[in-house]
Amino acid sequence: MPQRLKSNSRWKTGVSLIGVIIAGILLNILGTKLNALLGLPLFLDDIGTILSAVVGGYIPCITVGFFSNIINSLSNPYSIYYCIISVLIAVAAVAFADKLRRYKIPYILLGIVMFAVIGGLLGGMLTWFINGLSFGEGYAVDMAAAINSAVPMGYFLSNLLSNFLIDFVDKAVVTVTALVIYKLLPMKLLVFIHTRSWYYITILEKNDRHNRKRLSLRWKTTLVVALSITLVASAAIGISILQYHNSTIAEYEENGRYAARVIREHLDVDRIAEYLSEGEKADGYEDTKELLSTVIDLSPEIEFAYIYRIEEDGTHVVFDIDTAEVEADAPGDVIPYDSSISKYRDRFLKGEDIPVDITDDEYGWLLSVFEPVADSTGKVQCYIGVDMEMNRLRSDETEFLAKIISLFLGFLILIRTYAVWLAEQHIVKPINSIAHVSRHSSYDTPESREKWLSMLDALNIRTGDEIETLYEDYKTAAHNTVSYIEEIQRKSEQLTKLQNGLILVLADMVESRDKCTGDHVFKTAAYTEIILWQMKKEGIYSDMLSEEYIDEVVNSAPLHDVGKITVSDVILNKPGKLTDEEFRIMQRHTTEGGRIIEKAMAIVDEDTGYLNEAKNLALYHHEKWNGKGYPTGLKGEEIPLSARVMAVADVFDALVSRRSYKEPFTIEKALDIIREDAGSHFDPYVAQAFLDAEEEVRRVAKLNLEL
Repeated sequence: MPQRLKSNSRWKTGVSLIGVIIAGILLNILGTKLNALLGLPLFLDDIGTILSAVVGGYIPCITVGFFSNIINSLSNPYSIYYCIISVLIAVAAVAFADKLRRYKIPYILLGIVMFAVIGGLLGGMLTWFINGLSFGEGYAVDMAAAINSAVPMGYFLSNLLSNFLIDFVDKAVVTVTALVIYKLLPMKLLVFIHTRSWYYITILEKNDRHNRKRLSLRWKTTLVVALSITLVASAAIGISILQYHNSTIAEYEENGRYAARVIREHLDVDRIAEYLSEGEKADGYEDTKELLSTVIDLSPEIEFAYIYRIEEDGTHVVFDIDTAEVEADAPGDVIPYDSSISKYRDRFLKGEDIPVDITDDEYGWLLSVFEPVADSTGKVQCYIGVDMEMNRLRSDETEFLAKIISLFLGFLILIRTYAVWLAEQHIVKPINSIAHVSRHSSYDTPESREKWLSMLDALNIRTGDEIETLYEDYKTAAHNTVSYIEEIQRKSEQLTKLQNGLILVLADMVESRDKCTGDHVFKTAAYTEIILWQMKKEGIYSDMLSEEYIDEVVNSAPLHDVGKITVSDVILNKPGKLTDEEFRIMQRHTTEGGRIIEKAMAIVDEDTGYLNEAKNLALYHHEKWNGKGYPTGLKGEEIPLSARVMAVADVFDALVSRRSYKEPFTIEKALDIIREDAGSHFDPYVAQAFLDAEEEVRRVAKLNLEL
């Protein structure tokens, strides 16, 4: 296919996909607004989802279902947590799409039931979790109460049935509406959409004879994406729950201690003995007891409040308050130690501070705080105990988990769908097409060779990534194999001889390419030396920075761009911006440099530190600290230290130097860029050492600017 026609087809494909998605989202939002305007007890928010399923398949349908909820959440924040329900309805809608397009009534009814099961039953259970094990309020809850009154089935089941019945009506309306709209669409539009590449992507892959015995690239891509997202999300959810749990525990403790301090401020400590002996007859006893009751009533989390004196023979009750479930002990009673007191018995007897304690027994899930109360002499006379009821934490954590997991599952299905599409278009199909042509390759006759090359050229793979590079390299190799086998052999022999003496002239050859490059390799060597000595001075990477190591790196620094020998002068000295293909060719100078030096090392037959660092510099000086560099995407300390140093020197010199395609940056601007990219492009320690040596850096930069 000619490039112009191929580009036009891709443009139409993108426009059609975006058009179906936007139309579906607008229909969903319009349905929601219409439902609110009419005051109906429905939703009408899936018209666009079902229509996009019938018209366009999985890609637009799942996208419409997911992002409709995202947009609706701007006015109703809880909508975002129902993304998974909308996405599941989208998946079910595509499963029934073929039957819906043919207007087969039994399948339409079955589809409506399936949509109602997802929206009513699964959506109802999600509502129950999100509301902290409650269905909240509204028409569905009122209807559930009526159902339960007529046919007793309990709160939970009656609400699920109510949600299902309402959702059945809702899905019947939206399905019929979507099919009516589909019937009115022009046939030319439907044919145009159905011929787009994304229309044929499915959630599940059909096995063929080549995939039955192995895991396909499509599934591998899907599994990697799903596993990565799941692991990250699981870790994030776990950390969030732990943080939420710990912060809530701390809040309970603080509230309990505050309540205990309030009681302590109003307690007459010097009369504790009197309260124990006389009880309610003692002056002020009833006032203190009333204070404890008030404290309990002020906070729904405070379950019990009491004042105990802990003695060797047991717990002496000073104050205790009746509750609906538990009768209070009388003042002066001696009761056995409970689990919280028994755990810290010795500390109680010594009058020390008591840690917070959490128990789950017949009294419930309680957090207990004990505040020591000392008299005027400093002797602890008793302890004020406050028990915080923690059941709310369980419901809150359940609600939080339901929200996070529902949102994550919807997002996971969305990402998985697009991952399948992208893998199909940019990985699976191109590689399978190359493999197909390769299986049919033949060298027997000129005709078969010509047919093979014609098939290979006709693929015209343009993925813009390594697969395209693979294709181009394979195509070039095929043409060269067919046309120039003998010439390649001859050149290969010449190249082998040339490599034997290459190490002797590498630096000189790089310098002689052009004046600009020649200056560059020696300037970067100067900056590299400044950085290394500055790091040694500051004690950075001190275990590596021996004088011998620094000498090896500085001496090998001029070879970092040796791979540019393989780059065409047209590209190397091009005055304007490189094209994508030219930039990919330019990027190869790293791997080519590593290859050249490896050859030199093989000739020398010795892994010297000098050549090893030369290889590291040539191969990895364009890697980035955050892993987004090339050629291998190393990150952090995976990148050799010498290459991390050269990365700073190389970029700084490129910034302050005049090039055929740009004017030099000021030194100040270049230093700012190094500072800004520390921690992303550059090793932050290396970048800081460079900035710390600013005076030396400026001296070298100005010296070379004057040349």
